[in-house]
Amino acid sequence: MTTAYEIVTDEDAASAPRDGKIKLHGPEGFAGMRKAGRLAAEILDMLTAEVAPGVTTEHLDKLAREYAFDHGSMPATLFYRGYRHSLCTSLNHVVCHGIPGPKPLRNGDILNIDVTVIVDGWHGDTSRMYVAGEPKRKAEILIDTTYEAMMAGIEAIKPGVTLGTIGAIIQEYAETRRCSIVRDFCGHGLGQNFHDSPNVLHFGEHGEGPELKPGMFFTVEPMLNLGRPDVKVLSDGWTAVTRDKSLSAQFEHSCGVTEDGVEIFTKSPKDLDRPPYNR
Repeated sequence: MTTAYEIVTDEDAASAPRDGKIKLHGPEGFAGMRKAGRLAAEILDMLTAEVAPGVTTEHLDKLAREYAFDHGSMPATLFYRGYRHSLCTSLNHVVCHGIPGPKPLRNGDILNIDVTVIVDGWHGDTSRMYVAGEPKRKAEILIDTTYEAMMAGIEAIKPGVTLGTIGAIIQEYAETRRCSIVRDFCGHGLGQNFHDSPNVLHFGEHGEGPELKPGMFFTVEPMLNLGRPDVKVLSDGWTAVTRDKSLSAQFEHSCGVTEDGVEIFTKSPKDLDRPPYNR
């Protein structure tokens, strides 16, 4: 199957449909993504000191929303398909799309915080794991493995490599450490659209899938479980949980393929990308 690519200008990128074509962006696109990615990372940096036992996820959501507005941006999830929050907060066995609420965090809870902001039309999308208080050892191992799996995939990004290879590298890293890869959700293209082509699977076969080309923008966001990979979505239509109630973890960066490698748009300005950072 031949993959279609489309070179887009900044003027037409926002209106270009998701039609299966992978958009290739120029220097102005990279500049826009750097600005959006940095602000998203700054929000996660700001929240680092706030995650603690007794704090509610709705409080974290309020802080993120205020920070985004104060810095001239819009949370992309706010009112997206009816969603009413600025963050997704996925706790313990919640895989993704957890909804902020009034329940206080408990000592040892692990939490993924996922934020996307729109800055001058560009989307910065990123997530990290946090721990309220002192984590259990198995939670630490899961968090570390998830981060390392994501980075192993990102470090392999360069022109000519395929998305299947990126997925295979992530899968191999996770499974050799006895974690399972969630297959129900994937990374995605982004830019002036929140979700775009291509889909970025976190499993796969070396050499398969679309070939990476300079100017491609997409997220890498593996979700790993301590138990089986199976998930289900709760009746709220958003919250995805592990079927066996095992712990789940996720990290996410927004990336751009350069002429000779990769640029991570959502790196932490305070070097807080990798845990432990709030304990």
